[in-house]
Amino acid sequence: MAEQISPHDRSRLFVETSKLLNSTLDLDKLLDVILNLSARTMEAQASSLLIIDKKREKLKLHLSPSEEAGMKRKLELKVGEGITGWVAEHKKPVISNQFKQDPRYSPELEKQIGFSIDSLICVPLLRREKLIGVVTAFNKLNGKEFDQEDLNIFSSLADQIAIALDNSFLFSKAQKKTLETETLLEVEKSLSSSLNLNELLDLILDSLLKVVKYDAVAIFLIDQKKQEIDHIKARGFDPALEPDLQLKIGQGLAGWAAKTEKSLIVPEVKHDPRYIEARVETQSAMAVPIVSQKRMIGVFSLENDEPNAYSQDDLELLEAFASLAAISLERARQHEEILEKRKLEEELFIAKKIQQSFLPREKPQLYGFDISGINIPSEEVGGDYYDFIPIIENQIGIAIGDVSGKGIPAALIMAYFRASLIAEIRNNYAIRSIMFKVNNLLFESTASDIYVTAVYGVLDTKNRILTFANAGHNAPILRYANGEMEYLTEGGVALGMFENLKYEERPLGLNPGDIVVFYTDGVTEAKNEKEEEFGTKRLKQVINDSYQLSAFEIQENIYKAVKDFMDSLPQADDLTMIVVKVL
Repeated sequence: MAEQISPHDRSRLFVETSKLLNSTLDLDKLLDVILNLSARTMEAQASSLLIIDKKREKLKLHLSPSEEAGMKRKLELKVGEGITGWVAEHKKPVISNQFKQDPRYSPELEKQIGFSIDSLICVPLLRREKLIGVVTAFNKLNGKEFDQEDLNIFSSLADQIAIALDNSFLFSKAQKKTLETETLLEVEKSLSSSLNLNELLDLILDSLLKVVKYDAVAIFLIDQKKQEIDHIKARGFDPALEPDLQLKIGQGLAGWAAKTEKSLIVPEVKHDPRYIEARVETQSAMAVPIVSQKRMIGVFSLENDEPNAYSQDDLELLEAFASLAAISLERARQHEEILEKRKLEEELFIAKKIQQSFLPREKPQLYGFDISGINIPSEEVGGDYYDFIPIIENQIGIAIGDVSGKGIPAALIMAYFRASLIAEIRNNYAIRSIMFKVNNLLFESTASDIYVTAVYGVLDTKNRILTFANAGHNAPILRYANGEMEYLTEGGVALGMFENLKYEERPLGLNPGDIVVFYTDGVTEAKNEKEEEFGTKRLKQVINDSYQLSAFEIQENIYKAVKDFMDSLPQADDLTMIVVKVL
């Protein structure tokens, strides 16, 4: 209970007020000074100080100790609640010496305070015409009543209290900014310690908690090409509800922030139609875009179990944090891309090595025939294949093929096709049977959109007979010694497309001077800058112009003609050929 003091002591105390109020900038210590001064100066039983919380539109009540209360209390009031709430709302002082008869009297509030109130004097705390809070003195001692003189003194004291509080708030804000800056510097060092994306995302969430409090959080990373969120790291959500986080840009709070590239605070999510509930406890939320070099790369989404949990200061702090996180995320993604590229390059190198190992190391030396083969791979691993397969004396298998698609999958299918073909050849089946069985093996073992075009033939060097079957491949060109030309089309459709297909085989008698050119679409579909294809017409012309040359020279002339046709354009597909010339 505050001590009764004489008018002289009151005057002296008031003179010393300014010194006391300026003795500390620490808010907690200042509150003790204010509460003690208010009660002593007003010769009151107790005093209270209400400080406005603009973010939550509530007044935080700090109450001085009293014999009845037995302790310092901290309560909350709504603006407008009770007499003190009325003073806050209207910014006008009030003297009430018959407190319980006042229509603004709140029995519930009196109960929470913990002692009976008979009278009070209440003054708003204003600084630059803005409300800071309300100071109140309760129950004038010795049965006296509060009067106009008390109000004049209390109003003067309130002016000094408002200045002291304002200085304390500024000091606290400066301290907070310093702490935030130090924390962000720590965060920056911490986030630079990892280049692993998953590790970094965990590190970001750990660091974020030091900066802004949350009950649940999600980081959404954006795939710009698909315009959707492709990576999510979340905490605080029920795993059963996490699928609801899979949003497209524009959906939910995070989606809105991603689409508009703007930050937002939602004081109460239940009133915002953009919020998609993935967590029933959430009351308020905040979302901030993660931007790197003016390019949207993700969004932070924070959720809190309290309404009005986030302020503009929190938003600005999260935006600063997002800028730091963006640098680390971009660095980690670039590192991941480099690793992926390196891994892919290694895989492509291995695939090319495997592919090259399947190709003949040297051309066959056959009496009466000049044979040459070539495979010029493009930068990307393809599915081209050619081979010379010894069968029995005076017989050699000739194969050329092309797998649909590119890259490592095509190379793997090509390897499987080669193994299947050789296995069936060794079983000494007829060509039509070999093609039938290889087709079924591919059909059973590959996806429906995978197929192989191929030509397989057996060259009987003794009888000069080439027996072949064409499975949907580019038709080999036969140039007879007299200059006539023919496409070798007999066979059937591409391998692996349908089950139990039958293939036709054709024996072809060869004479000296005849030339057979096998090729893949890398030859005829090569394009120039006008998007024109090299085509079979130009191929036939080169064959005609080169018929007197060796098989190798014919092959080289074809390759040179294709390269000249493409000019400076890169080779888009593997270029594979076999040239057979009868001597």
